[in-house]
Amino acid sequence: MGRLEQGLEQGMPDVISDEGFLLALLNTTPVVDGVPADELLDSAQARPWLVSMGGRGTDPELRQVRLVRAALQAVVRGERPPDVLAPFLHGAALHPAMTDGEISWALRVPPERELAVRAILTWDALAKHSPGRLRPCANDECQLFLIDHSKAGTARWCSMAICGNRMKARRHYQKARTAPRN
Repeated sequence: MGRLEQGLEQGMPDVISDEGFLLALLNTTPVVDGVPADELLDSAQARPWLVSMGGRGTDPELRQVRLVRAALQAVVRGERPPDVLAPFLHGAALHPAMTDGEISWALRVPPERELAVRAILTWDALAKHSPGRLRPCANDECQLFLIDHSKAGTARWCSMAICGNRMKARRHYQKARTAPRN
């Protein structure tokens, strides 16, 4: 719960940031050797991942996380409107607390929904404070996402070493094939 408690500017609960968790969740459906994979498909393998992200590793929690992941991926890809996330927020609340003269906010939601709601709140904070910075990799063959922290906001690939190199090599190959030969 500590990651969810945060003193907020002007006392408004509008920023909850846990980018690493959100990106890890979105990226649990990679393409491996050309085949889409789901790292949360096997419950036995998914439970430790949930626990490592601050969850409890229960089956109800895993179901919620999978549903929210699919909805968030569709929203970030522009395939669905953000409104599809609303049902997952039902009953969630941020409650203020005063400690040592400072206000902090605690998320109140049933334990099996905490990770799912945390992912949505983090997505919302990014959408508001860094619009367009969370996006899918520009490599059409990749299913991963990135959060662009570059100054210019021009990052395109989940990994420059992998997807960036592949795309640049592909462009170079295409250019070389279409260039006139002397």
